[in-house]
Amino acid sequence: MIDFGRVQKELQECRKDFEASGIKVTPRGDSLSRLVGTIPGPIDTPYEGGTFHLDITLPDAYPFYPPKMQFTTKVWHPNISSQSGAICLDILKDQWSPALTLKTALISVQALLSVPEPNDPQDAVVAQQYHKDYQTFFSTARYWTEAFAKTSSLGVEEKVKKLADMGFSDPIIRSTLEAVGGDENLALERLCSGWN
Repeated sequence: MIDFGRVQKELQECRKDFEASGIKVTPRGDSLSRLVGTIPGPIDTPYEGGTFHLDITLPDAYPFYPPKMQFTTKVWHPNISSQSGAICLDILKDQWSPALTLKTALISVQALLSVPEPNDPQDAVVAQQYHKDYQTFFSTARYWTEAFAKTSSLGVEEKVKKLADMGFSDPIIRSTLEAVGGDENLALERLCSGWN
């Protein structure tokens, strides 16, 4: 059974410690077993300036088993599936310890963005490009950051109107935009999938 007391304590710790860093983790709806993580792209990487969202699911045996994390924002990275957002990171698999926390896991995922491990890839195509043509890898990763991880420059009212024109109701649009940090592409994905 998930230790919800520990999860609440971890969420409070994350809120306090991550205010300055931009890393966030919040409950998805009213369940503490489904969370949304947000990581800013590290400086001096092709991910700089992007805001990356992760879906986090805590298994029943958490903290004795690692959280399941995957990117919901598309990322071009050797250790992250460009298709599913799955992450290849040892502490999310066999190197997990109950002494680790959500905070540790999110910091590790952000560090992975800074220092890819192309010799242990999740996405073989990206890893091959990283090895054989680093400049193209860098340009593609930068392009994906611009296309998928940057909030549109449209103002909130324009985003609401654009999404309302697609048939969604105003209050649901506003709450969904708020939940995804104003990212209209991610908001549209969630609205279409019925999540809000």
